[in-house]
Amino acid sequence: MVRYRFIALFIVSFVLNSYANEEDKTSEVIAREVRPSLVTITHDSRPGRADREGSGFFVKKGLIATNLHVIGEARRIRVTTSDGKELTVKSIHASDRKLDLALIRVTEENVPTLPLGNSDNIPDGLSVVAMGNPQGFRFSVVEGVVSATRAMEGYSMIQLAIPIEPGNSGGPLLNRQGQVIGIPSLKSQVSDNIGFAMPVNALKLLLESPNPIPIERWVTVGKLNPRQWKPLQEGADWRQRAGTISVNGKAAGFGGRSLCLYQAPPNETAFDVQVKVRLDDEAGAAGLAFASDGGDRHYGFYPSGGQLRLTHFAGPDVFSWNILADVPVPSYRQGEWNHLRVVVNGATITGYVNGDEVVSVEHEALRGGQVGLCKFRDTAASFQAFSHGEAGAVEQIDPALNEALNQWLKEPNEDSVSTLESTPKIAKALIEEKARALEIQAENLRNWSLDLHRQHVIQETKRLLENKKDHEIDLFHTGLLIALLNDPNLNVEAYRKELDSMAEEIRSSLKENANATEKLASLSDYLFQQLGFHGSRSDYYARDNSYLNVVLEDREGIPITLSVLYMELAQRLEVTGLHGIPLPGHFVLQHRSGEGKNQLIDVFDGGKLLTTEDAENLVLATTGRDLNETDLDPAGKRSILTRMLRNLIGIDLDSEDPTQAIPELDLLLAIDPEDASSHLSRALLLYQSNAGQRAIADIEWLLEKQPPGIHLDRLHELRDRILR
Repeated sequence: MVRYRFIALFIVSFVLNSYANEEDKTSEVIAREVRPSLVTITHDSRPGRADREGSGFFVKKGLIATNLHVIGEARRIRVTTSDGKELTVKSIHASDRKLDLALIRVTEENVPTLPLGNSDNIPDGLSVVAMGNPQGFRFSVVEGVVSATRAMEGYSMIQLAIPIEPGNSGGPLLNRQGQVIGIPSLKSQVSDNIGFAMPVNALKLLLESPNPIPIERWVTVGKLNPRQWKPLQEGADWRQRAGTISVNGKAAGFGGRSLCLYQAPPNETAFDVQVKVRLDDEAGAAGLAFASDGGDRHYGFYPSGGQLRLTHFAGPDVFSWNILADVPVPSYRQGEWNHLRVVVNGATITGYVNGDEVVSVEHEALRGGQVGLCKFRDTAASFQAFSHGEAGAVEQIDPALNEALNQWLKEPNEDSVSTLESTPKIAKALIEEKARALEIQAENLRNWSLDLHRQHVIQETKRLLENKKDHEIDLFHTGLLIALLNDPNLNVEAYRKELDSMAEEIRSSLKENANATEKLASLSDYLFQQLGFHGSRSDYYARDNSYLNVVLEDREGIPITLSVLYMELAQRLEVTGLHGIPLPGHFVLQHRSGEGKNQLIDVFDGGKLLTTEDAENLVLATTGRDLNETDLDPAGKRSILTRMLRNLIGIDLDSEDPTQAIPELDLLLAIDPEDASSHLSRALLLYQSNAGQRAIADIEWLLEKQPPGIHLDRLHELRDRILR
């Protein structure tokens, strides 16, 4: 036994000595030599969140290695060298979601590259150095050792006794000879001082078999849909996020003019075009364009310097521009959203701002052409709720609503409230106008406006579900109402048309008489390969992942929202037998063919086809228990909707203000009024938000139904406390 132990120690010593020899370098020397080859990589994040930052390093001329999650699938990427030079990204030279590795092709080629070592047979205890940008501290150095080599999710990874922080990912892990042996990728959930790196030999496979994608095709998040919009002049950056079109930068032409035209058939002599616009700088100008010839000739209706201007553009410069009207508009609100509308009838052009007619002129130099958006000078602007169609009458507010609101301000009564609530959409606009004139009551009025909107959403949800069998429910439309609950500006119909357009694009690529399996294969290829839809791994618990409209635009979501999009597209392709399967902790799909074959599909993992054994491993990894037969039972559409809502409610309950969950609980209980846990949660949140009288109804319901697991004595105490 002593002899064998001696031999083992000799082997370990020999292996370690092969990595630690006379060429070993100090951390100081390695840092100095490696730093010129390092880069900082930043990719766009979601609205309201800081951009994500990670690391990378040059492995060949013009080629940078990093993690896939560092570049953020389908997002804009910025690369900066250690001396502060920003590089131009040409393409994603190679990427692999499973390995979490990527190679970026840039224009710069005169940067030193790092030598790649061999990650096979790395000994435990090997001394290593990692470099990166932990927590934003750029080009930091940290020493540690290799703890072990472990199999994780079917791949070999290097376990490190090194803390891996946000920003470290994608940098080089080096041995003492200055060779790259791994790419740090994961931080342990168990300890802050444990991390994992992908072995460098996996990166070599990517270098040998690239799958290049031009950066123009890669950057799809925020990109305008070319089937709907076409920017004309270079220099301005038009983008779309969560239903809002934004424009930044100054176009190269005179006055910084930039047009973005809606790709619809040319309008005739009578039409109506509308949009909401907000300017970051009122010294600039942005608004509606119409009767455009696709070049320099068009009309524009837009705020400029606090005035509203109607202009006829007949050429490329100011000498061919004719200002038809430039008027002050008291109803225009600087720095806020304003509704612009143009109605053209024959020779008459009429402009409206926030419902008020502000200009009407006779001018017919241009007709036909396209409608769209325009922006001038160096301001940034945002647009929402763009629409166009036949000319129609301007919607007038019923005088009875004005009278009811005035009565409510003087002395509230049931009649005035009832009149306003009968038309919540119009009442909302009226209330907001009054709020601006009566600042002392503005906050309460806006809250009431949002309540009216949410009542409308709940009523619409009930209407869509009322007396409907499961297969008759429009899951996509109803799912959009979950997002509409907190976003009154969301255009549901626009997203319905977008999904129909996607289905038509897939259908056009199918061969005649394609079967269900072939249709699903084309659907998966279209979503995950051509458009880059993917599971949200680095930002899983973001609220946006539960909003179908944002998932559709960002092409990123969680299992259930991606599954809804997949199911709804499949339905439009006339695929039957596709069901949602609510595996514990991970929603998947199952296609049940008429031949009795059942195929599981994981849309979160790029449409991967799963075996029952794969499903068992998923459940075991997520919950620690075995897969039950009932776990594979299909979920009804109502169940899917409530599961989407529970995801949002869970996020809110973990936030600094859990009372944000109340509207979502209202909607959930409209779908499933027998959900006892939601009644209890809502009662407690209402009490917490000083709305105890509303909580009484939920408490009474619970006391009457007496569901199991509810402490009835505590409920009696809470009710008595509220009543006192």
